[in-house]
Amino acid sequence: MKRKILFGFASLMMLALLAGCGKVPQEQIDSANLAIESAKAAEADVYAPTEYAALQNDMNAIMTSIEAENSKTFKNFKEQTTQLTNLTVTADQVKANAAVAKEQVGVEVQELFTVINNLIAENKDLMTKAPKGKEGAAVLEEIRNEMVVIEGAVAEANTLYAEGKYMAARDKVNAAIENVTAINAELNDAIAKVKRK
Repeated sequence: MKRKILFGFASLMMLALLAGCGKVPQEQIDSANLAIESAKAAEADVYAPTEYAALQNDMNAIMTSIEAENSKTFKNFKEQTTQLTNLTVTADQVKANAAVAKEQVGVEVQELFTVINNLIAENKDLMTKAPKGKEGAAVLEEIRNEMVVIEGAVAEANTLYAEGKYMAARDKVNAAIENVTAINAELNDAIAKVKRK
């Protein structure tokens, strides 16, 4: 009789223990989601895109694992709880990495503004020295129009930079540098041809 009582008591204790391990770790899920949202708010999707995508993939995998575990009779979310805690820590690190990367891109954009402004000034100077014959005048007019477009793009990049959209500003300035460099080469070639005659 005592054995049966002890066995029954042990069984109840075991069930209580299993029930304790069987709760979906909602608090850890909420913390992980909050940390991922915080990383996105810090533009981790822009400045640390690979790390941010890995966070989302890991979260999806954990949630799939939780759903699978939740469908079992005896549930144990210990492994998923640990994974969620680790993911929360990682998300905080990704947020910090994104902030550092954004700052670096901001510094890079400032340097690119110096480059583009110097190239624009140089091109304006070269335009005064370029041949102005019949065909030359038409080409110079075309270049003048292209330079207006480029300066407009640089102004837009300045606005983006002021708004803290450093990555978009960098892309715009890089495209402008490519165009103004091509014009620079064209002008130098035209001037060199005149000097050779």
